[in-house]
Amino acid sequence: MTDLAQADTASPATGGPDLPQVRKLVTSIPGPRSTELLARKQAAVSAAVGVSVPVAVVAAGGGVVVDADGNSLIDLGSGIAVTSVGNANPRVAAAVSAQVAAFTHTCFMIAPYEPYVEVAEALNRLTPGDHEKRTALFNSGAEAVENAVKIARSYTGRQAVVAFDHAYHGRTNLTMALTAKSMPYKSGFGPFAPEVYRAPMSYPYRDGLSGPEAAKNAISLIEKQVGAANLAAILIEPIQGEGGFIVPAPGFLPALAEWAAANGVVFIADEVQTGFARTGRLFASEHEGIVPDLITTAKGIAGGLPLSAVTGRAEIMDSPQVGGLGGTYGGNPLACAAALAAIDAYEQDGLVERAGRIGEIIAEWADAARAADPRIGDVRGRGAMMAIELVDPATGEPDAALPSRIVKYAYEHGVIVLTAGTYGNIIRFLPPLSIGDELLAEGLQVVRDALAAS
Repeated sequence: MTDLAQADTASPATGGPDLPQVRKLVTSIPGPRSTELLARKQAAVSAAVGVSVPVAVVAAGGGVVVDADGNSLIDLGSGIAVTSVGNANPRVAAAVSAQVAAFTHTCFMIAPYEPYVEVAEALNRLTPGDHEKRTALFNSGAEAVENAVKIARSYTGRQAVVAFDHAYHGRTNLTMALTAKSMPYKSGFGPFAPEVYRAPMSYPYRDGLSGPEAAKNAISLIEKQVGAANLAAILIEPIQGEGGFIVPAPGFLPALAEWAAANGVVFIADEVQTGFARTGRLFASEHEGIVPDLITTAKGIAGGLPLSAVTGRAEIMDSPQVGGLGGTYGGNPLACAAALAAIDAYEQDGLVERAGRIGEIIAEWADAARAADPRIGDVRGRGAMMAIELVDPATGEPDAALPSRIVKYAYEHGVIVLTAGTYGNIIRFLPPLSIGDELLAEGLQVVRDALAAS
């Protein structure tokens, strides 16, 4: 068996911010060591598990990812908004090292431990609203969403849940039902969980509606097709992630939240991708002053370790029966230690402000690119969560073929960038908040070159 991390002396075995913050290509992408791993993957891993960038990663940190061939790529994806504090962040690495030497698992439901309680206390303090809150910890974003729905149903005694067009909430059976996009997330995997309904999302670039107008349409549909008396929860991403970084028009979210409160409906904000400084606020709900009844978090919560949470009003969170929430690994002590260190980084290292600065850089680049390229139909997002929507300039219809060409050109030239969107026509930017301005600008220039070459 080949140890890829040691196979090439040019490839560092450790990462973190001390990695040279440079884009460097010493082989083509993929190089020979990466090609070797991809061949092993094909023989050992389900073909249903795809990869976007054909590299064998051996180290990462700051704003770069290093492969087994010694190539250093600029990271504009953060593992889908996970490593926001930076890969192998020193605070996180030290905390996890100390915890793994103490104990790795007891199951919190069997023998509890302080780090779980500390994470819950931190989330109760940091999430929007000054009401009394409770938190429960899980492993993945999908688990958090599924448990939020369970909690809402328990509290209200109702079953129906409304999600929105273009939504993405996970890959479990219930969260697939909540997710709007069929391929690749739902196709062939039904039947799905019942009592899930879909309402129109505010999509300013395509619907031309104000926030209150879009909310009126959504509420009218909900009232006619579901009925407030049957509805346990409204579930929405304050900025949609996989659906295409759709930022609803101002007033849309407040109108939905107000209607939910007036009708005894639990308002759930899915902040799995938008949470933890990503949008230039600690939580995206803050941009419009939304105070969710429940908020789900994951991804950026723990610096790369698997952890998620549901946080919300105490009376709602306490409504299920004892034993109704939990899981063997939920709130694992290593993940909790990582989360506490990551939260320290968000609060003490100026990362909320850093996300805002990153957003300014990307927006300036994107606006200039759009002025020169009519295929860029829209520029949108907040903070370090920005996107461009690619269209046929003659018709305005989504161009689903262009993003894949851009991604391929980008990684071949040393930049990792991701796609998104119901129509597959979005290029999204989710750089780690630890990336430097010069490295970010260089990565964006490669994407601009990719546009020109495509």
